[in-house]
Amino acid sequence: MSDARDTLFRYLTLLQLIPRYPGRISTPVLKEKLAERGFHIDTRSLQRDLSQKLSTQFPIGCDDSRKPYRWYFDRDFQCHLPALDVPSALTLVLAEEYLKGLLPPVVVGQLSAHFNDARQLLDGLASNGLSKWARCVRAIPNGKALIPAELNEETWQTVAQALLEQKAIDVNYLSRTSGKKRPLTLHPQGIVSRHSATYLLAHVDGFEDLRQFALHRIKHATFSQRAWQARDDFDIDHYIQSGAFGYLQGPDDVILEAEIARPVAWLLQETPLSDQQTIEALPNSEWYHLTARVPDDQQTLWWIMGMSANVKVLAPISWRETLKSNAAQVLANYQDTQGTCDTH
Repeated sequence: MSDARDTLFRYLTLLQLIPRYPGRISTPVLKEKLAERGFHIDTRSLQRDLSQKLSTQFPIGCDDSRKPYRWYFDRDFQCHLPALDVPSALTLVLAEEYLKGLLPPVVVGQLSAHFNDARQLLDGLASNGLSKWARCVRAIPNGKALIPAELNEETWQTVAQALLEQKAIDVNYLSRTSGKKRPLTLHPQGIVSRHSATYLLAHVDGFEDLRQFALHRIKHATFSQRAWQARDDFDIDHYIQSGAFGYLQGPDDVILEAEIARPVAWLLQETPLSDQQTIEALPNSEWYHLTARVPDDQQTLWWIMGMSANVKVLAPISWRETLKSNAAQVLANYQDTQGTCDTH
């Protein structure tokens, strides 16, 4: 009885390890992951479990185009263990609404079966109040959301697997500077999704500096024969906080002082620009004085530019001069000296 129970739990564990297509997992990796969970089985027995037993009851496919063989569930396979409850279904529907505006379709597509389950459950509960929420609640990003960059499905699978399994990859990368594809061997260290693009953090083979590679500009990716090289000093949170994605202009924070219009004052009182921020009403005026400690980065400058005439920067002086120069350039762009839109 004990052997039968162990076999049952091994089968359940094995089913949990197999991804949906286009994800795939090789026989040696399955064997290793089973061993990590206390199930020790030889390769021949594992292949027999997959091809002769589980495949007869579940839609498990095998990519035998090269060895070792790789296994996957049919893309549309849906598992209902455990059953989805209504609050969880609502959460998934709202998460899909938010994520599809931020992540590449191929990434969101990895969860499509779960999203479909959630929508079907809610659609079948017309009398349930929670089900109606999905039709009258939306999540939208702050500011203008660009359509996410297209990402090749196989590229995403290779990059994600390489990161998780600590493997180097050989890629053809489209350089935005030269407009040409370059063959590179990359050592993945992390992935960051930012606005409408997703970036692989990696260093090029033979170099130590960490770089950002837009996944949609990786035109081809395969696992490399070179051994993956770790960055023991790499911490993704520290990397982000250091300003790597904020176009840092200086290593230290700056004190922003500005006069702000009433609508901006309301906005920043409810959603502060910084943890260290004060807003004081100016005497005999509808304007306010803002003081905030902020990073010395272009992201903050761009936000201020977006506030247009509702913000007048007093300090730092370098920011003030940059904004003045930018405003002058914008004004010059709209000087219609020759009637360039003449319809005659």
